[in-house]
Formats: sequence, C-alpha cells, structure tokens
Amino acid sequence: MIDKRGTDTTQLLKGVLDLAVLAVVREDDGYGYAILRRLRDAGLEEVGDASVYGTLRRLFAAGALSSYVVPSEEGPHRKYYALTPTGHDLLERGAKTWRQFADTLDHLVGTDRKEVA
Repeated sequence: MIDKRGTDTTQLLKGVLDLAVLAVVREDDGYGYAILRRLRDAGLEEVGDASVYGTLRRLFAAGALSSYVVPSEEGPHRKYYALTPTGHDLLERGAKTWRQFADTLDHLVGTDRKEVA
C-alpha cells in the first residue's frame, strides 16, 4: 500500500507487526479491536483488521500472549490479550533487533544522502 508520502509500507508492516502488537499489549491488555485502534492511533493507519487478528492468534499460539474473557454490557463477551513472559522476551529481543536494523538503515540512508549532496 502506497502511503501519502509515496512509500510502500505494506512489506515493512508485515515485518514488524508482531513487534508492534507486542508493544501495544505490553502497555495495556486489550481485545482485538482495541489493539487495532491503538496501532492505528500510534501511526499505523494502514494496518488491516485481518492482519491484526491473525497476528494475535499466531502470538497466542506461540505462547507470547495469554487470553481471558471479559463480559461486555454492550454486546458479546470480549477476549482480552495479555503479554506472557515469553511475549516480554520476544518483545525485548525484537526491539533490540529493530534498533540495530534501524541504525544500519539510518547509517546507509544518511551516507547516501551526504554523497548525493
């Protein structure tokens, strides 16, 4: 998906959605739609519903998330997700990997920009 700056963010988002979901759930447990809203509010407007729900199911199956059901007065019960110790470890390792990757790209992009100028 090309964003308003002309950048295709779809592939980038696929690579970091697990990390983004873990980070959002670390801040506060949440049910699927609330997690989706928090991701979009944080700037990931192009994230799709199906992608987030699939990511939640995958992270739950991997033991990174636990779940519990909370009754809702406004409709069906909601399944909330919380970070497990495994999820905390994955988030910590993923954040470290992301920082290293971003630093490398910053260096590459910064170098390219200086050479062009």
